[in-house]
Amino acid sequence: MATADRGAARRKRHTRIRLHLAGTGERPRLAVFRSNQQIYAQVIDDTVGRTLASASSLEAGLRGTDGTKVERARKVGELIGERAKAAGISQVVFDRAGFRYHGRIKALADGARGSGLDF
Repeated sequence: MATADRGAARRKRHTRIRLHLAGTGERPRLAVFRSNQQIYAQVIDDTVGRTLASASSLEAGLRGTDGTKVERARKVGELIGERAKAAGISQVVFDRAGFRYHGRIKALADGARGSGLDF
């Protein structure tokens, strides 16, 4: 039986993942969202509900760049890693938001690890 819409199964997986995953002050959550063309990342402290750092492929520095979506996702990962380090964050919990750890999600994670984030 098919789901009601395309995102329903992913949202269900994300809800199930979030039951066991939360960001703290010492180890915030690196949340990733992937749309059809763009990718977004946020470092979130769930105890106070505050976004500590964010990056996306829509930012001025990345918007006009050539390359594949995977290459842009890696650049977003590097950018979020640099911004998290600037905010004093070195360890995060990776929240893939119900997406498979493959392609752009994996590229973003590799870029963040390359910038010095530990997860």
